[in-house]
Amino acid sequence: METESVSRVSGRGGQRADVIVEAAGRLFLAPGSARASMDDLARELGMSKKTIYRHFPDKRSLLAAALDRQFTAVERTLAAAQDAQGQPFGVRVQRFLLAAGSELGRIGAVQLAAGRGDAVLRQYVEQRVDAVVYRRLDELLRDGHRQGLLSAPPELLSEITRGALERLLTSRLSRELGRTAADLLRAGVDTVLYGAIRPAHPGHPGHPGIGEEQLEAVIPTARDEEVGP
Repeated sequence: METESVSRVSGRGGQRADVIVEAAGRLFLAPGSARASMDDLARELGMSKKTIYRHFPDKRSLLAAALDRQFTAVERTLAAAQDAQGQPFGVRVQRFLLAAGSELGRIGAVQLAAGRGDAVLRQYVEQRVDAVVYRRLDELLRDGHRQGLLSAPPELLSEITRGALERLLTSRLSRELGRTAADLLRAGVDTVLYGAIRPAHPGHPGHPGIGEEQLEAVIPTARDEEVGP
């Protein structure tokens, strides 16, 4: 994508460019902000559009800089989650996916990639999600496969997990079930991935299986009054 990263733009414009990028992220990338305009941004910042365009030639470049900043923060979070050497493989997978789901949900990355806005920006978001999240996930699953911990091909598990993650972040299921997206993602990780991880033996520290009590705490069961005679 032919846009400048926030670091290059800020290097020329100093603190003012940073302030513009931060405000643009809040205004343009927040949920329900599809109709926000450059005029809205100028009012938010108390400066003219001419001043904004002095740092960023157009709205696309500004949005790319705001996304670049947000994905840099996502990358730091996922790197910290991935740095769990010595932990059981199942714990590493869970930590990474919960962090990924939380971060992608926070910045609305999946919605941006599937939206009807600028095609170039959509492609940019898709590329960054792939590079920052899914390549790391692929690496983690391949590592588990090399250790003989997976009973299914890592490529298959990666596709299943991608689909589940993106679906959960865009569906209404969390509202319908009265659970947060993080709760449902945790249940998805437990039931899909943990079922594919070969346990050393039950009760072993490396055994990632989840018991029925844990599942019931996450996935609501039918209430008595909802069950017919």
